[in-house]
Amino acid sequence: MRQWVDKLRKERTLRPEEFRQLLTECDGELLRYINEQAQEVSLRHFGNRIFIRGLIEVSNCCRNNCYYCGIRKGNPNLERYRLTAKSILDCCKQGYELGFRTFVLQGGEDPVLTDERIESIVSAIHRNYPDCAITLSLGEKPCEAYERFFQAGANRYLLRHETYDKSHYRQLHPEGMSCGHRLQCLQDLKEIGYQTGTGIMVGSPGQTVEHLIQDILFIEQFRPEMIGIGPFLPHRNTPFAQSPCGTVEQTILLLSIFRLMHPSALIPATTALATLTPDGRERGILAGANVVMPNLSPQEERKKYNLYNNKASLGAESAEGLRILQQQLENIGYQISFDRGDYKQ
Repeated sequence: MRQWVDKLRKERTLRPEEFRQLLTECDGELLRYINEQAQEVSLRHFGNRIFIRGLIEVSNCCRNNCYYCGIRKGNPNLERYRLTAKSILDCCKQGYELGFRTFVLQGGEDPVLTDERIESIVSAIHRNYPDCAITLSLGEKPCEAYERFFQAGANRYLLRHETYDKSHYRQLHPEGMSCGHRLQCLQDLKEIGYQTGTGIMVGSPGQTVEHLIQDILFIEQFRPEMIGIGPFLPHRNTPFAQSPCGTVEQTILLLSIFRLMHPSALIPATTALATLTPDGRERGILAGANVVMPNLSPQEERKKYNLYNNKASLGAESAEGLRILQQQLENIGYQISFDRGDYKQ
């Protein structure tokens, strides 16, 4: 089985049947081997630097009703909020003083956060912090809106496709949402000039090995600058409340596969991985991840941005916990990088 890992590192791709074998027959020993190979590739490209991004969760209001998401429109048990422009800029000020040079504005598809308001906020951040990168993760928008945000100063956009398989997409999303539209949005973002990120939930309800192979091949063809891989975690107020979590092992296997295929990509060790297991962040980094996103959101709002049960938002997951994060990284031989950490081919 090591032959597939060695081939993947050398050629940056496999045939579908080889991916299938790697995904279905990976035991503990092989997982350690592919993690080690992916870590070597990451170290060769980035050294032992882990780029930090300041995450600002701007709103937990959403027009969509995705079956897996805790901030879905159909969840009546959630206290809703949206940050004001002033509050977002205050988060950026705090983050800048702490050393952050990338801000990530993430939120539901909130109808009150109009394109004009988002454009104004991006413009204000760019004006106040011209040396910082601005990443948006605000869902599906018209191409013209993405263009406006880009012209206002946004550099990067994160939009996980979640699954490339249309029938699986329908299992996860209600009528009115389409896999084709999501993929078109990703194409629009790339053509505009964003550093574009996509990715999947590992172990989402109904996901099969064949779906994962489709996702791997799509990401290979799309060549995103950022790849977000996190385990599925259920939320108590969704139709998938009783569904099992994705596993750490499958998540870090896929993380390593993507690192070997895309040596220069920016790949986060996600909050979901850190929520699933206490050493999730470290295991992600040792499997090839090179980004972490501590939370800069106001503390009183963090628990309301409740995508899944027991979401980690304190300690090393928070901006105030940078010292804890630094110590955790040093324990495994890494250090925080305060650089913008732009994608370099």
